[in-house]
Amino acid sequence: MIEKVNPSHPDKVADRIAGAMVDLAYSKNERPKIAVEVLIGHGICHIIAETSEEFTNEEIQAIVDRIAGKMKLDLVVVKQDEHLSKNQSEEIRCGDNGIFKGVPLTENEKKISQIARDIYKEYPTDGKYILTDEKMIICQSNAKNEDLLKSSVGISNHIIINPLGEWTGGTDVDTGATNRKLGSDMAQSVTGGGLHGKDLSKADVSVNIYAFCKAQETGKVVELNCAIGDKYVDGKPYAEIVEFAKDYINKIGGFEKFAEWGLF
Repeated sequence: MIEKVNPSHPDKVADRIAGAMVDLAYSKNERPKIAVEVLIGHGICHIIAETSEEFTNEEIQAIVDRIAGKMKLDLVVVKQDEHLSKNQSEEIRCGDNGIFKGVPLTENEKKISQIARDIYKEYPTDGKYILTDEKMIICQSNAKNEDLLKSSVGISNHIIINPLGEWTGGTDVDTGATNRKLGSDMAQSVTGGGLHGKDLSKADVSVNIYAFCKAQETGKVVELNCAIGDKYVDGKPYAEIVEFAKDYINKIGGFEKFAEWGLF
């Protein structure tokens, strides 16, 4: 049983804005420090960013407008805590305390990911999808139920479409917040933190990516933990894990693109 939401779900809109701000930070510094929280809905976008980089209101407003449409911006940008910053001043060391569990994807999880992408290509608006062994639930805004039924040809499960009827979604209907859809982003993998709105020094990003990918490669569950300041995780220099995650993000196209669908 697995749930997947698409990039126009309000929570993913928040993740994408946070990801775009991390991309912006990396355009200013090859090793920025940044952690972003976004709460968005009903015409306003609240953002708090702890970061080593300088942002203008105009830069962030442009990101919000591009991803979410015209909205009022409530932006707070502060420097990262000096004590935390010193952890990374001389070498790349673990930037978080945390637990991380990577789990191989099931066939249903792979299937729901592809179904969600296929529906989103045709209907790029707010949507949520659930797949079990018995049924498929499609909640898709701004689409006719009869059209969604046609797009479901080939799905053998019992199909339930828009249980409350046709609807209009998005941030005018619901609020969104960063890292609120980790189940959609990680399937059965587990983290003590969140994937989005953070630079690569944060274990929440790098170790999660590493553990997930290792689980897919080995076909086995991967369980890791770390303490802030650790130089090694899973017997590897932390710098290697950061480099692995950097390559993964770059291949996807950046942190904003990563935020669209998460790890699968």
